[in-house]
Amino acid sequence: MNVQVSEKSYHFGVMRRAIELIDADSGGLSLEDLAREMNMSPAHFQRVFSAWVGVSPKRFQQYLTLGHAKALLANRFTTLEAAHATGLSGSGRLHDLFVRWEAMSPGDFARGGAGLEVFWGWFESPFGPALVMGTEKGICGIGFAAETGEAQAMEDLVARWPNATFTEDPMRLRPWVHAAFGAESATMKEAPIYLIGAPFQIKVWEALLSIPTGHVTSYSEIAQAIGHPKAVRAVGTAVGRNPISWLIPCHRALRKSGGLGGYHWGLPVKRAMLAYEAARAEA
Repeated sequence: MNVQVSEKSYHFGVMRRAIELIDADSGGLSLEDLAREMNMSPAHFQRVFSAWVGVSPKRFQQYLTLGHAKALLANRFTTLEAAHATGLSGSGRLHDLFVRWEAMSPGDFARGGAGLEVFWGWFESPFGPALVMGTEKGICGIGFAAETGEAQAMEDLVARWPNATFTEDPMRLRPWVHAAFGAESATMKEAPIYLIGAPFQIKVWEALLSIPTGHVTSYSEIAQAIGHPKAVRAVGTAVGRNPISWLIPCHRALRKSGGLGGYHWGLPVKRAMLAYEAARAEA
């Protein structure tokens, strides 16, 4: 049974349907048009959107358009060198909390999680049902099931550490999860994370942690920052294998062309995250 973080998961469901409607209508939909298509009154629809992201549906619509990624690259692009220079990286001011991270040793990773106990639980999040996993050191996995389904999300994360022991214990994880998703009931401002991956992957994930909220970067910029400028394809693969979605912000990596690129948990979720952050940053 899911442990409730907030009502924002319901709001995400409404927003996900709104993305489909906006994509299908190139002429732009008014608040009344969108509300009618959602079988809601304009007032109710406005309340739902405002509760989810803090801005009106009319304002939020611009963040959901397919051209928003290009606008972000033009106006909110951050080189990782600039992020370090301005103090936006390091311990990482992300989502209004500090992320403290530690990485598993390469030898331990090579053993596939043998001897490691991983606790897991389902939670409601601003982006639909979230499967969260963690060790005694911090969150090691976050997967989103809105597009993939819960069974596939579970199978996906478990397969990453095949020799670990998995124990269902959402109450143990809940304080970290509340901090990670900014729940009003959060009792801590810091979400510890534990990176479990190959050395190259961890370099890429560390670079992702340098990207400030509301900003984006490109796969080629990440490759340059980690000292492998020709390894853009390998960087893209490592971004896609990021096990801690949202906290390690792989959704902030875009193609140079302005295309969204891929997203392991579904492109509607990536678009929602980018829109959510951009709108909240502006608000």
